Amino acid sequence: MQISRPAGERARYGRILGVGGYLPRRIVTNEEICRSLDSSDEWIRRRTGIRTRRFAEPDETTAMMAAAAAGKALAQAGLTPGDVDCLIAASMSHLYQAPPLACEITGLLGTTPAAAFDVSAACAGFCYGLAIANDLISAGSARHVLVIGSERMSDIIEPTDRSTAFIFGDGAGAAVVGRADQPGIGPVIWGSDPKGLHCIEQRTSWKDAGDTAGEAWPYLRMSGPEVYRWVVTTMPQVAQQALAAAGLEAADLAAFIPHQANLRISESLAKALDLPAHVQMARDIIEMGNTSAASIPLAMERMLTSGEIPSGAPALLIGFGSGLGYAAQIVTLP
Repeated sequence: MQISRPAGERARYGRILGVGGYLPRRIVTNEEICRSLDSSDEWIRRRTGIRTRRFAEPDETTAMMAAAAAGKALAQAGLTPGDVDCLIAASMSHLYQAPPLACEITGLLGTTPAAAFDVSAACAGFCYGLAIANDLISAGSARHVLVIGSERMSDIIEPTDRSTAFIFGDGAGAAVVGRADQPGIGPVIWGSDPKGLHCIEQRTSWKDAGDTAGEAWPYLRMSGPEVYRWVVTTMPQVAQQALAAAGLEAADLAAFIPHQANLRISESLAKALDLPAHVQMARDIIEMGNTSAASIPLAMERMLTSGEIPSGAPALLIGFGSGLGYAAQIVTLP
């Protein structure tokens, strides 16, 4: 039996219709970080480009921040929570295994009875969610999909750890994906390299932490130099594949929005891609730190709101992180 589309129905394409973000109230400087860390403002800036980051207060939960960001994205798209058919939440710092973060967000946002599920793909989570949303739209399984990255990285980093303490920040970013007459989200280029599982990991399980007397909190650990080498040697090819899959060249882009892992990484990728001067690159890492799955939608919203990049133009997104998982795609900016 062959399954066919309803009579008279055209092929469906997905496109980002609106974006939104939420940043916690508390701004944390390098000087504050260094009260618990053997480092300096000069060293942190030189190694990562980071000057400040945001840390969430107790009331700024992953679900609360996600709902706030999603509400802004819906408003920009001219939609209401009732228009959402599916909600995808990406996070590596949500501390509850159940219920899913996405289901908690539906309750706060009022998108019930939308389908809701979480994506666990670390810093590539937003790009993974975007690819899934695009496929849901194309298959006819949904009309409008919310994709949200929300992180409280401050909960899973040890203040005295020189590999992580100064890098990460908190926040949430969201995008609404809906139907379009022309493709607005290019084919995703994604994958993983499990040889690097140890590079960014939680070395102690929650069970071990609970069962073993005196066991430390299972903080995130990272081998920064190994991650840096992996990204700058492998991600340029992934980015080029995403451009080719969309039928574009670097000169056709208006924006390059990589995961905000490290300013030196972003600049190395831009150089490897030989991006022309007119292509604007996200540098939110400087003020926001690394917000994992939230970094790409947060950067996209800021660049659009500030007028740094134009609506309707193509942008290259690329996320990468623990796993070592990655994903890249070209999108038409909302």
